[in-house]
Amino acid sequence: MKNHYAALVCAGLCIAGSAQATDLVIATVNNGHMIEMQKLGKNIEQANPDITLKWVTLEEGVLRQRLTTDIATKSGQFDVMTIGLYEAPIWGKRDWLVPIKPDASYDVDDLLPSIRSGLSVDGKLVAAPFYGESSMIMYRADLVKKAGMTIEDRPTWEHLRDVAAKIHDPAHGVYGICLRGKPGWGDNMALITTMANSYGGQWFDMGWKPQLTSRPWQDAVTMYVDLLTRYGPPGSSSNSFNEILALFNQGKCGIWIDATIAASFITDPKQSKVADQVAFAQSPVAVTDRGANWLWSWALAIPKSTTKVDAAQKFINWATSKEYIALVAKENGWANIPTGTRKSTYANPEFKKAARFADAEAKALNSTDPANSTLPKSPYVGVQFASIPEFQAIGVAVGQQLNSALTGKQTVAKALATSQQVAEREMRKGNYIKN
Repeated sequence: MKNHYAALVCAGLCIAGSAQATDLVIATVNNGHMIEMQKLGKNIEQANPDITLKWVTLEEGVLRQRLTTDIATKSGQFDVMTIGLYEAPIWGKRDWLVPIKPDASYDVDDLLPSIRSGLSVDGKLVAAPFYGESSMIMYRADLVKKAGMTIEDRPTWEHLRDVAAKIHDPAHGVYGICLRGKPGWGDNMALITTMANSYGGQWFDMGWKPQLTSRPWQDAVTMYVDLLTRYGPPGSSSNSFNEILALFNQGKCGIWIDATIAASFITDPKQSKVADQVAFAQSPVAVTDRGANWLWSWALAIPKSTTKVDAAQKFINWATSKEYIALVAKENGWANIPTGTRKSTYANPEFKKAARFADAEAKALNSTDPANSTLPKSPYVGVQFASIPEFQAIGVAVGQQLNSALTGKQTVAKALATSQQVAEREMRKGNYIKN
């Protein structure tokens, strides 16, 4: 009788145990690709009844703050974190992340080399890319042709200035060039850093001394201010991606240098008045093409503080796989897939047919090298940023100074001199430089 009773209890416990799901808490950013991932999450839950996905979706700035606090204090609120190329190497070096272990079908060698490198520490992947982007030139081919000009891959900044001057026609609502002006390490400084790189500059030399008063930075920022002051739209100092996207889609920008992700919007006739007139070219250069176009990726990572590593790994393998991309294409069409992560995406004839910018985007992504993004040797990883904790504060402060130069409140030389002082102070506080 006792044995029969024990068997019943055991059976009940077994049923309860098998039905108990692992709640996987995923922190992510509130953009379109991630919202779609949440909708499609039911697919992995159905295939894995022991896993239940719990989503925490936040605006980018709030997300960064919450995740940084959580991982630094090891509080373990999240099992999967959405981080970028900036955080991945910093957190990986601090041993805050569980290395990614793709399953046999994942095909890690299919990942774009530039993205894979930027998300790796000592050769080990510390985050898996969900989507990626670079920057490139997007321009009105009709206006350029009418002006008797051309824009080839990797034009010089001087040539681009000449083209902008020719097509600048504010009387008819067309501005020669549109560039980010809003201050921020991911706003105006993303573009300006790539300009400085192409002029032969760097954020820090091998001794971690800031180089913001160097000739390359002087030349790059002078060109930037000159372009927007003479050939940019009014209010450029407050324009970021979304503001310029709206201007371009209205036919008001002749040339735009920005994230490759913009290409799908400006070639969509439902959104853009000039969709059939858009052409693409690789980012401009001055003395080198090294670091001339940026690199970014939103990626999924596993914090060391989680107790659900296996479930987290299973989810990440699914969400960043070739099969997931095919699932999005099936549900929403190839023009709406998360791009910028895999070679196979750009080899897919269906994607190339749906996205005429595919080749230009792939070329931009493949031309970047986060570990070798400056002409002189640099001690940091990153193209449009330096992947050190101090960079956020430095990038924000410098962005504000250069925004002030753009509005004419101070000279370029003064803005860079003040930026140099701020950067040196932060680097001393961080014990990177002693004198």
